[in-house]
Amino acid sequence: MSLTQLNILLADDDTDDCIFFKDALKDLAIPTTLATMHNGEQLMDYLATEANNLPHVLFLDLNMPRKNGFECLSEIKSSEKLKHLPVIIFSTSFEQEVVNLLYKNGAHYFIRKPSIFSQFKAIVYQTLIHIAQEKRTLPTRDNFVLTVQSNLHS
Repeated sequence: MSLTQLNILLADDDTDDCIFFKDALKDLAIPTTLATMHNGEQLMDYLATEANNLPHVLFLDLNMPRKNGFECLSEIKSSEKLKHLPVIIFSTSFEQEVVNLLYKNGAHYFIRKPSIFSQFKAIVYQTLIHIAQEKRTLPTRDNFVLTVQSNLHS
């Protein structure tokens, strides 16, 4: 995928995580634009109004008010207009049953949010590279959970 700019949508109710995400994008070599939603209802309203101009990727937090990430993922994947949108689940928790369900429901990748900024930046960069290279192809189950590679340092 040859992009001059990657349009990213972040749905996360944690203000600090949104700031971390924005700061991580500033340091990357990939030109990006970022739109941020702070709850599931706001996200789904935005996607409904922008269905003909979708972002390249959605980073979706699981635990949001009004409508959680599971509900949003389900609505996105059941919509003809939205189902091809790559959805990256971004969460602080990691439960194998939850991860399996997210994969089954059509999420593209699962990322456990790192608490160290350099790791956070590295995993965001790694994920954007995957999306840019693989376009909308779902990974195998073995490649669903993304982790910071030991050779990525910032």
